[in-house]
Amino acid sequence: MPQTTAASNAGRTADQMQLGDHYRSTLPGDDSGTAGSRQVPQALWSSVAPVQFSEPKLITWSQELAATLGLDIAADTTAAARVFTGQQLADNSQPYAMRYGGHQFGGWAGQLGDGRAITLGEITAPDNQHWTLQLKGAGPTPYSRGADGMAVLRSSVREFMCSEAMFHLGIPTTRALTLCLTGDSVNRDVFYDGNVVAEKGAIVCRAAPSFVRFGNFEIHAAHQELDQLRALTDYVIARDYPHLGKPGPDTYQRWFAEVLSRTITLVGHWQRVGFVHAVMNTDNMSITGHTIDYGPYGWLEEYDPRWTPNYIDNEGRRYSYGNQPEICRWNLYRLANALVPLFGETKPLEEVLDSWSSIHDPLWRQTQADKLGIAEPTAGDDKLFDQLRQLMQQVRADYTIFHRRLATIRCSETPDAEAMFNAITPSLYEPGQLQPEAREQLGHWLTQWRDRANSDARADQLRAEQMNAHNPCYVLRNYLAIEAIDAAETGDYSVLESVMEVMRDPYREQPGKEEYAKLRPQWATQRPGCTMLTCSS
Repeated sequence: MPQTTAASNAGRTADQMQLGDHYRSTLPGDDSGTAGSRQVPQALWSSVAPVQFSEPKLITWSQELAATLGLDIAADTTAAARVFTGQQLADNSQPYAMRYGGHQFGGWAGQLGDGRAITLGEITAPDNQHWTLQLKGAGPTPYSRGADGMAVLRSSVREFMCSEAMFHLGIPTTRALTLCLTGDSVNRDVFYDGNVVAEKGAIVCRAAPSFVRFGNFEIHAAHQELDQLRALTDYVIARDYPHLGKPGPDTYQRWFAEVLSRTITLVGHWQRVGFVHAVMNTDNMSITGHTIDYGPYGWLEEYDPRWTPNYIDNEGRRYSYGNQPEICRWNLYRLANALVPLFGETKPLEEVLDSWSSIHDPLWRQTQADKLGIAEPTAGDDKLFDQLRQLMQQVRADYTIFHRRLATIRCSETPDAEAMFNAITPSLYEPGQLQPEAREQLGHWLTQWRDRANSDARADQLRAEQMNAHNPCYVLRNYLAIEAIDAAETGDYSVLESVMEVMRDPYREQPGKEEYAKLRPQWATQRPGCTMLTCSS
């Protein structure tokens, strides 16, 4: 199997990059090259070829990720455009698409797979970490289910921006290396209402230690492909969980326990910053605990646990903010069901699943305490946390801004309820329309919080530092992404660059960047792509 060394990629331009094919060469697949959507039994992957486009052009790239991978994109942007749209293959690159299945909105969807993602291969970074490089929007695969396999500039900008914004928030995520135009147009019906529009085609080259999902295991269990199921599990353990040791029944249980723990940690991060994934199907759940597949995502603005930006899910709200932890748990049960053949019994898997609350609940409590500047949380603080969430919804408080404003209150000076209310007023969408009862309840809660904070006997500065380290000042609100997309559609990428510059340092207040930390403007409540999106967005 072709291997690469870290030194072989250090400082290389895109066309000098050397890739490995560890996944493809280790696991059974379909190398027929047969075109067209089809069922592909027994395979973990299918070989594919990216489409040839008319005029690839590099728009932007992540300097941080390029440095991590040891690549010098700036040295030859023309080569980068060719390689990261699939027009030129790097050394040892043998492109393929993954086969997987999944439960979508609670129902088994059968074979899914990479419908518009093509993996180029694996690169070894200077720190010896392996990364898989994948093009999103480079053409059809056997798993495209009749679709064109392309992506448009609009959705590609959203994925590029969010991948990197999440990374800088400290949240496990797939990364985005480059964003390129293809030079060709793509027809899209964004809201599935018959309004088809020709849009600019684009491709994101994304990177991750692994793109294996829960659904990769489910498809083999569903079709009784037990040799493939075991081979995949052994591969993932050896490649991404090597510290667990040689694969076997005991190792399988410890591996599943770590998958559960990583998933709980991931959703804890989402809840902390107010991120809503909005399409948490099992085929969009990473086996390594990374955020994967940025479709109709969004950040909470006025706090509402039932909010989801997914247009398709707006009635059922299965993937709303408040449901995310339980949906992760539900998805883990689906993964456990797929793994039963490896154990021959359910007990080892049930033991892991039963540990959910013992891991999730303390993490949730600590997360709430960090957001409110409480040093040592106890079960007695849960009531304070619960009351705040109810009040935030009642008074229409912006989730991000409220917690940053709360950190400005100097509890040691024992401010009264009115002074504290004035401190958090900039986080309220309609403070002048608050009912007297709601204002009184909020003032009462602020007084309780002040007294609880003072019970820790810490300096205000230390408390504020704790809060601001866990509550970002800047998040990628959908209206900011829309502004970047609107400009990019005209060929102006400066807005995208400006937003991303701010998102690279989200926890520090940046002088002159106040516009990126303000309440959502009124126009964004009606604009498609701000409050409501689809999987085509």
